[in-house]
This record gives sequence, structure tokens and C-alpha cells, in this order.
Amino acid sequence: MSQSLSPKCTPLKQNYDSCFNSWFEGYLEPAVAASNLPEARAAYSKKKADEFQEKCGKVWEEYKSCVQGAVKEAGLDKLLQQAREENSLVEPPQMRTSLHLEDLGATHKKRKSL
Repeated sequence: MSQSLSPKCTPLKQNYDSCFNSWFEGYLEPAVAASNLPEARAAYSKKKADEFQEKCGKVWEEYKSCVQGAVKEAGLDKLLQQAREENSLVEPPQMRTSLHLEDLGATHKKRKSL
């Protein structure tokens, strides 16, 4: 497992990583089985979210708090705020579901000109 932003946060990160990995291992296989029925998937997701909160929620909050403090101590909070203001993500980028032939042609022409 990797180190955290601050050495003092690394033990908390390791605890969280261990908790999350243990929880996630038990999430994947049954999630795939429940994915065919929307109602079953929603119920399963809710159950697993509650389980995660119960098992790892406190560990996550401790780690997150430590990292947020380390970000402030390093003066990175101002840089993060500035980046958020300059590049705000109010909505996630829209994913394109189809390619148009003219897009492919434009891409091809652009590559040829390079």
C-alpha cells in the first residue's frame, strides 16, 4: 500500500485501505449476481452502503480529516480552491454515445497535419 500525503496520516490510510479492500471483496461477486434485476440491485447496494458505513465509516472520516489537515498545513488548500474556481465541475462531462463519421474524418485530417 502506498504512503499518504503526510507521514502522520499513513497509518490511518493503511487502516482504511485494509477495511475498504475487505469490504469491497465481499461486494463485487454478489453485486454482479444482483445486477440483472433493478430492484435487487438497489436493495443490495443500499445494504452494502450501510455495511460500509458501519465497518469503515469511522476509519474513513479519521483518514479524511487527517489528509484535509495535511493539505491545509502544506498550503495546498488555496491552490485547490483556485483550481476549483478556474475549472469548476458543476456537472460531470457528457459522455458521447456515438461517433459520427465526420468526427473521424476531422480527427484523421488533424493527425495528418501534425
